[in-house]
Amino acid sequence: MTAYDSPIRLANGSKVSGRFSRVFPTTSSFAPKISFTPSHNPAFSFSQLDSGSSGEVNSSLVEDSLDLMNQCDVYDGSWVRDESYPLYGAGSCPFIDEQFNCFLNGRPDNNYQKLRWQPNACDIPRNENDCFLNRCNKNYMFDYDCSVEFFRSPFLVQEWEMLYVNGSKRSTLRLDLLERSSGRYRSADVLIFNTGHWWTRGRTAKGKGYFQEGNHIYAKLNVMEAFRKAMMTWARWIDANVDPAKTIVFFSGYSPAHFRGGQWNSGGQCDRDTEPIKNAIYLSDYPQKMRVLEDVMKGMRTPVLYLNVTRMADYRKDAHPSIYRKQKLTEEKRQSTLQFQDCSHWCLPGVPDTWNELLYFQLLKYYKQQL
Repeated sequence: MTAYDSPIRLANGSKVSGRFSRVFPTTSSFAPKISFTPSHNPAFSFSQLDSGSSGEVNSSLVEDSLDLMNQCDVYDGSWVRDESYPLYGAGSCPFIDEQFNCFLNGRPDNNYQKLRWQPNACDIPRNENDCFLNRCNKNYMFDYDCSVEFFRSPFLVQEWEMLYVNGSKRSTLRLDLLERSSGRYRSADVLIFNTGHWWTRGRTAKGKGYFQEGNHIYAKLNVMEAFRKAMMTWARWIDANVDPAKTIVFFSGYSPAHFRGGQWNSGGQCDRDTEPIKNAIYLSDYPQKMRVLEDVMKGMRTPVLYLNVTRMADYRKDAHPSIYRKQKLTEEKRQSTLQFQDCSHWCLPGVPDTWNELLYFQLLKYYKQQL
């Protein structure tokens, strides 16, 4: 999950409409709005973006796009080739983890970088630096004193050790306790949660003697029921600890994997997939976990914005690191059966950049609602 803590402030305001990100619960009267206050210029406001300039990008284009998105399901669309992509040069970002930097790891094709998500009924405005600088008519950006923290918690609930009187230990998953870092981000301005992949493997999927509530360890519990219990724990924590007048909460949907011939540890492969799925009939069934999550969110008091990226990501079987997880491997080593292929994470530049665009324009929608 990700937490943003900055001078960005969220306040109760008018009701959010549209399908850009579904709001759960749909009957909530809360709708946070965003006020941006740069740390180096307290007098700055977004109205300055509309000041006249011969090189200015017309801000009404962005506003028109946002209006259309109120009537548009941005997740109903397809991937189209766009030669202006990727949005940043492959191999140019020093912060990308090695295992996702497919270009530097020797992946020879680049078609996976050239695809843009195109909704059927509207366009998604792009977050372009040149556009921003032209609108501000400046050659610098304001510092918002924004901190971004990443908390790794595969299940969102606590991994636990049960101690016995004879000194032995037993690893369990506490379905009734939110993960241990929660106290550090409860007052953040923006929270983005996600879980999914780790619920599909090993003892989690088997559900035998692993799930715990209080002092009770279930001898056998279906993983979907365990997932529901964990999501209910998360939902109760959000409702009890997060102030919707200050904090906006997102939940990003499950990102599907595309293993063929096995799983990550049993010979599963995707290195020969260099084109996306083009016909929806070949997509996987919608994950039951996401239906469980959606059901839980409908019962929450706190509004949660749902970034439902599951279906759009399912088309992209071509965009995983596969055998390009490490630098300076020979072709023989890449193809070795001893090397696990990664068909669940994503190359960068790639699919997650589209998720960032969706998040960016959701925040723009809130800014517009404040005007």
